[in-house]
Amino acid sequence: MHSIGEASRTCLTGTIALLLVLGSACSGSKVTAQTSSELPRYHIRSIALLPFTTLTTPQVRDAGDMYLSTPQSVQRSDISLGIPSNVEPQLRQTTAVPAFAAEKVTQLFWSRLKDRQGLVILSPSETSRVAVKSSPETSKATPEAQAAQLAAKLQADAALMGQVLVYQERSGSRMGANPPATVGFEVKAVAADGQVLWVGNYYERQKPLTEDFLGFIQHGGGFVTAEELAQYGTEKVLKTFPFGAKQD
Repeated sequence: MHSIGEASRTCLTGTIALLLVLGSACSGSKVTAQTSSELPRYHIRSIALLPFTTLTTPQVRDAGDMYLSTPQSVQRSDISLGIPSNVEPQLRQTTAVPAFAAEKVTQLFWSRLKDRQGLVILSPSETSRVAVKSSPETSKATPEAQAAQLAAKLQADAALMGQVLVYQERSGSRMGANPPATVGFEVKAVAADGQVLWVGNYYERQKPLTEDFLGFIQHGGGFVTAEELAQYGTEKVLKTFPFGAKQD
């Protein structure tokens, strides 16, 4: 016969397991990846890492709700900010992806790929020099075609290109943010012949504990910065990267 203490521990374990499952379900898919069916035909031993670009189209800034890092016993409805009904909603503001975001995410990928086993990674600075010398005809090609041409010029098997789609800093602190940080980017591996071999995507607008239990815990139990989200996204996306092996 189980004691009351053992029963309590069993109940607590079950509750935590349920919260983890629910948290995972609520968090949605932050990382998606797709590998080409043509990949087995290629032997990729070297990749040119191109400097990432940024989405130039202004995006609607997400004002969101006032998210607070509060104990689970406190409902968000108990601390929500009251807005008089006669107040007109604010005009939706637009914001562009900051230029520094592309360099920051490029460096995050470079720092994690440069020591990857079984794979030679050409640095962004090296590929930039070749890109500057490209002809006017090259600039008219699609980004994927340009990446393939650069890989061929550098005698690399493939090129890794990426674009930062959204990079919005949190407004607030680790304890409360309005809005929280949002980061999204796409990265592609393109063979020197133009075949897209792999595509990885990451998008996350951090949610509070009550909406994304598992995700909130993964981020250390607080609201992180955009740079911290970018670091997290880079790590997660590269777990699906099919070339080389991660350095131990």
